[in-house]
Amino acid sequence: MSINLGKYFMVGLPGLDLDSSTVQLVRDLGIHNFIIFSRNVESPEQLRKLCQELNAVCREHNLPLPFISIDQEGGTVARLSKPFSQFKDARVLAESTDPQKNLASFAQTCAAELIDVGINMNLAPVLDICPSGEGFFMEHRSLGNDPHTVGKLGCLIIEEMQKLGVAACGKHFPGLGAAKIDPHLHLPTVTSGRDQIVNRDLIPFQQAMDAGVAAIMTSHTIYSDIDDGIPATLSPFILSTMARDQMGYDGLIITDDLEMGAIENEGSIEEACVKSFIAGADILLICHDHDKIRRSLTAFKEAVANGTVSAQRLQDSGRRIDAAHKIFIG
Repeated sequence: MSINLGKYFMVGLPGLDLDSSTVQLVRDLGIHNFIIFSRNVESPEQLRKLCQELNAVCREHNLPLPFISIDQEGGTVARLSKPFSQFKDARVLAESTDPQKNLASFAQTCAAELIDVGINMNLAPVLDICPSGEGFFMEHRSLGNDPHTVGKLGCLIIEEMQKLGVAACGKHFPGLGAAKIDPHLHLPTVTSGRDQIVNRDLIPFQQAMDAGVAAIMTSHTIYSDIDDGIPATLSPFILSTMARDQMGYDGLIITDDLEMGAIENEGSIEEACVKSFIAGADILLICHDHDKIRRSLTAFKEAVANGTVSAQRLQDSGRRIDAAHKIFIG
């Protein structure tokens, strides 16, 4: 029995409607995980229709109903404008007089609005630990500089969203708070010592894993004291040894967008897809260019055919995807 390799990819759409290229990705490649951006949103009614069309095209081609994801962190990273509810940055809510009340309200409202239009995964919360006023680019998206506080508040967001049926995704593993360069543009290096990363940066991720977070997202960053020269997204040590073996995590690992400069400036996206999956990622995220998606899936198929990607890796990731699907989609 052949395996549908499209299940291991999550892709973006170009516009407001279900276009012919996306239909081809579903029909010809079996892709059935999607990500929504501002370019895909005009109104709640239009977005609901788009999500319904994505469900329908997957059904039509005998595929599971899709994960439909979005980055709806609030503040500077929010894909939904008014009339959807608008929230301040996570940092502002976390440092307010009643952070638990404000963040719970954010998570509940956000999840209800996402479910209403047909989105079932939110690529949030950010679990990166980041100090204030030191020039780190994650400052406003981070919940703070104390690992236990970030973990506690992150778990609150996760639990509230997942209670309402939205899969949460903690990011960016193993911690992007100490990066000064934006990986959308270039490949950052974090020079923090291994002990600091283990005893500080990993704490919120471990708490989220223990709380049952559906997914974690990888960081396109080199951690020079852990696996020098290899960004976390491509690192077997970080994704498999650390996350799986040492931290006991058996949920989904989703890559950050593989079209970011941190990855594409260093090599081909096709090669990155294969390397990331071998390293331990379950879902490969490509947000924009459909030609790159097609080339990447071709390279992925070739890697499966020649044994570079093992049957065991496919089975392990397939099991995790199916388990999350059962919980959040049914």
